[in-house]
Amino acid sequence: MLGPAKSVALFGSFLALFAAFCSISSAATDVNGQAAANPAIGEIPTEIFASDGDVFQPKLSPDGSQLVYRQNIEGKTYLSTLSFDQGSSFRKAMPEGTELKWYRWAGNTQILFSVTSIKRYSGLRANFVDNEFRQVEMYLLDTGSRRTRYIGPEKVGPDGDNILYLDPDGRFLVMKARESVYKYPAVFRIELATNKSEKIVDEQSKIWDWVTDNAGVVRLGLSYRRNSTIIYYRQSAADKFKRIDKVKTKDVLEKGVEALLDGFVIVAGTNEGYVLSNERTGRFALHRFNLLTREVGELVFAHDTQDVDHFVMDDDGAALKAVRYTDSRDRIVWFDEYFSKQQRMLERALPGQEVWIVSHSRDKEKMVIFSTSPQDPGSYYLYEPKVRKMERFAGINDRIDPALMAETSYESYAASDGTLIPAYVTIPRGRKQQNLPLIILPHGGPFGVRDTLDYNLEVQFLANRGYVVLQPNFRGSGSYGEGFYKLGEGEIGRSMQDDLDDGMDWLVKRGLVDPKRVCIVGSSYGGYAALWGVTRNPDRYRCAASFAGVTDWDKQLKYDRQFLRSRYYRDWREAIEGEDDFDLDDVSPVHNADKLKRPVLLVHGKKDSNVPYSQFEIYRDKLQDRELDIVFVTYEDEGHGLADKNNRKDWLDRLEKFLDTHNPA
Repeated sequence: MLGPAKSVALFGSFLALFAAFCSISSAATDVNGQAAANPAIGEIPTEIFASDGDVFQPKLSPDGSQLVYRQNIEGKTYLSTLSFDQGSSFRKAMPEGTELKWYRWAGNTQILFSVTSIKRYSGLRANFVDNEFRQVEMYLLDTGSRRTRYIGPEKVGPDGDNILYLDPDGRFLVMKARESVYKYPAVFRIELATNKSEKIVDEQSKIWDWVTDNAGVVRLGLSYRRNSTIIYYRQSAADKFKRIDKVKTKDVLEKGVEALLDGFVIVAGTNEGYVLSNERTGRFALHRFNLLTREVGELVFAHDTQDVDHFVMDDDGAALKAVRYTDSRDRIVWFDEYFSKQQRMLERALPGQEVWIVSHSRDKEKMVIFSTSPQDPGSYYLYEPKVRKMERFAGINDRIDPALMAETSYESYAASDGTLIPAYVTIPRGRKQQNLPLIILPHGGPFGVRDTLDYNLEVQFLANRGYVVLQPNFRGSGSYGEGFYKLGEGEIGRSMQDDLDDGMDWLVKRGLVDPKRVCIVGSSYGGYAALWGVTRNPDRYRCAASFAGVTDWDKQLKYDRQFLRSRYYRDWREAIEGEDDFDLDDVSPVHNADKLKRPVLLVHGKKDSNVPYSQFEIYRDKLQDRELDIVFVTYEDEGHGLADKNNRKDWLDRLEKFLDTHNPA
């Protein structure tokens, strides 16, 4: 197990020092074939898998004097801060009934954070059958006074955290907001010291998105029509917006318009910027971009087989800093030579680990480093390059011994229509690799999201209990290019589900899996896929477990049309329904409850603001009178995940008992 924190000099034999400092799994993962067999180990108690550390997602203040991080304590979520200079700390509980969405520094002493909650329409809209909506609000925490206050316009609609630009010194921000659900977004400048709000761009008919340059000037607006996107642009704050282009929806990808919102950057004082475009190869790559001509220009970075997921600018927002992409695992390529050098040093020091510079001070003299692997939940370090010192200050779960975890391999198989489906296979240790029980574990999303070669609590738990675990990156998953994404259009509940079935057949043909011992487990969209799998194919699956799964697509998308948004399409009807005559009810579990013949474990957090608890309720009501083994579990104080370790233990205990009953390993 990982030991207590201690200082390590980054000098000389860096690897040897770190080997003495912490125990790191040395078993290599075979990403091209079957994972090697390992000696058997006993069952690890669920409380060990469910344990967690005290620090999550730490971020340094720009001057490096403070650290902010998330804590989960007795079912409550806190933002906590630590002052290195004063040696003091404090924590702030999130408002009752909310989920923490994100947080970031605004200057050296202020922290902006966003929370979500479920609200209901009042007045006339309250008469609608589906009157739930997700409210997003933004707050500012002052680390000096330790006080929290609301940030944003006095009147704001459901989306209250859409920051377009944040002043590096924390003086002001620029955000888009709807003043009510009946209006289009306007743009506001908010003075953070006083929360004084000034509307700097009025709402305009059908303009849903605005883009600023790296100095905070609003330069571009996108108006979405049924069959086209209209682009409005100005060269400076003194100019008026002019319509410069109209792009047909079918040409959006080729013109790069959709990518304007996917990390697009306009350089102040110019008509130039950077954009992720897939115009030339069908895979997103980083290019220069001219706003006046809308021409994708010089290629800056591309990967041969994968999309570029994201790019990062420097602190001033004018120069490129890094790009990120995913192959078997997440990767980063630094344009900044200083960070590139540090990255190489850290990776040599921690072989077999993913190493990330997750936060740093503006002067680069302090950094937060995160290291992890498929077998290691991960560790956080405070790194000071100038004095060559690194100190481990937190672990995600120090009760997990990486040496006892199962290995995961990155492979691929052919779906029934010939499509190559990438997937991760985890095989239990010490078992003869023949006729083993299988759990299919589809990821959430589903569009633009994928599994990676990361530590996964449920994967390792299930493998420890004797199950092979398959994580398919089914069609529509992210990072594999436009062609793979488009194969998922209109295929929820259909070909996307076929990919899961085909993965099972692939493992059966290998002799690894017993076709009569298969269950399907998932969360969010994965929870939907689990429920739909046993409903659609009861001959294949012995049981299903769903955490926070969607049960009624029409209701979910009325509640949150952004739920299935991706970098390719903003019109969920086109991506989800496909043909005009396709009815979402045909692939919704709640409308096919009479076809369910297999046992189900149905679990949901009552405060879930992503997939509301009503999705659980309507399906529960349909199933309560059925003579099936169905287990209903509600976590009163949880949202779209389990923050409390006691609830995580309860979930794992219930899952284990359920699987022991219906698909024993």
